[in-house]
Amino acid sequence: MKTIQEAYIVAATRSPIGKAPKGTLRNTRPDDLLASALQSALLQVPSLDPSAIEDAIVGCAIPEAQQGLNVARMGVLLAGLPNSVGGITVNRFCASGLSAVAMAADRIRVGEADVMIAAGVESMSMVPMMGNTPSISPEIFTKDENIGIAYGMGLTAEQVANRWKISREDQDAFALASHQKALAGQANGEFDAETFTVKVANRTMNQESGSVDITWRDFSRDEGARADTTLEGLGKLKTVFANKGTVTAGNSSQMSDGAGALILASERAIKTFGLTPLAKFVSFAVRGVPPEIMGIGPKEAIPAALKYAGLRQEDIEWIELNEAFAAQALAVTRDLNLDPSRINPIGGAIALGHPLGATGAIRSATVVHALARHQLKYGMVTMCVGTGMGAAGIFERV
Repeated sequence: MKTIQEAYIVAATRSPIGKAPKGTLRNTRPDDLLASALQSALLQVPSLDPSAIEDAIVGCAIPEAQQGLNVARMGVLLAGLPNSVGGITVNRFCASGLSAVAMAADRIRVGEADVMIAAGVESMSMVPMMGNTPSISPEIFTKDENIGIAYGMGLTAEQVANRWKISREDQDAFALASHQKALAGQANGEFDAETFTVKVANRTMNQESGSVDITWRDFSRDEGARADTTLEGLGKLKTVFANKGTVTAGNSSQMSDGAGALILASERAIKTFGLTPLAKFVSFAVRGVPPEIMGIGPKEAIPAALKYAGLRQEDIEWIELNEAFAAQALAVTRDLNLDPSRINPIGGAIALGHPLGATGAIRSATVVHALARHQLKYGMVTMCVGTGMGAAGIFERV
């Protein structure tokens, strides 16, 4: 019988987040970006023998085209890890990266692994949000109770705004605060420890030689936060999902490109390789809700994760609540009576971006480093998930 053991995070890093489809990472392949994230994570644990890594679990919401063909294994090989390291790509839409962390932790907890990689990657510049050839089952449209499955994300946000009475003014104010907090976080160096620099290639045709010239530049700062954002400007934006709605591009998350990676280890591996744990993975929960109110999902997942952890809501001092839409973030906050001062203290997806399947791993890196930087005990990553789900994971500083 295997012994239940703790799973510790010993490395956590992420790329800067690029705007899609015309941002700095638009021409960077997601498998290459993932490889860079894995290499960056390994640099944080130089004493670790890479051959001790059992597997890499990588979240990706649209695992096709440039991020298809099992992008997890592709990233492992491109990163130069030993052939013995496996790779599996998992998809739970926006919770893919967080699910990867939970799955990696579980392998360690049950004693089937001592060192695991958990990561996430998404290029929304290269792969459309619904994929290249989306195909929805016709059965969805034959029963009224299934129609919500076909709702676009924006329409679900409108549904949440209506049911939870979230005003346009409150949504815009929330969006402005996201930008302001992100800009302050950048100015204060809050993201420095978690972010690695991406080498971005610029290719131009040399007319004289007939060859392609390549120059490189460093990309090290999230590019979504805007200093020129104002309530007046946000208020002038038209709604995009419902004619008389309240959800706009300004109070919704940005389409983005990015990757994040964590290395998890057992206590045995920590002692063997002389590693320093940053945090412990405590609990994870996923719960379903009606698809048409997808955004409220964290309202069900958060209490479940707290119950598994044996914690109270007030024990969580830092909450990364993914801002898919201001409407759903506010609805979750108010419904659970969460402390707004503990939610996204350095901004969220409205300002920083939301590279779908990568977000859970990216925000896990944010929490792990924030707990250490501010000497806090417990942090949480939580998000709503397409087709009606919510996910939440809890971390503890050690």
